[in-house]
Amino acid sequence: MISSVLYRTLTQTAIYWGTPVEDGYGGKTFADPVDIKCRWQDRVEKISRLGDRQGQEVVSNAQVFTLIDVQEQGWLYLGELDDFSAVPTDPKAVDGAYEIQRVDKTAAMQPNTEFVRKAYL
Repeated sequence: MISSVLYRTLTQTAIYWGTPVEDGYGGKTFADPVDIKCRWQDRVEKISRLGDRQGQEVVSNAQVFTLIDVQEQGWLYLGELDDFSAVPTDPKAVDGAYEIQRVDKTAAMQPNTEFVRKAYL
């Protein structure tokens, strides 16, 4: 299917931390990070945020294409979990990790059953 063709273009791996949740002590925690297949493009551009922060303009440092859902305020890092001696639980402490500022989801082809996601970091 289309997703198998698209999957072959995802030649890189990124670590994804989902949107943080309140920890009950005034802080936030992230779910365990996972490796995802992606296509990472370093590209600086001004974007408008969607979601809760709709319309706010920010600078995006990269665009990441993937076939799985990722969420705004989650984080991505170009690399693999195996690159680390210990699993990094806080992406803010990982040099080169970026917060997801916006996510666009586009149908790959008709019928609209397969989607490509573009995360702006």
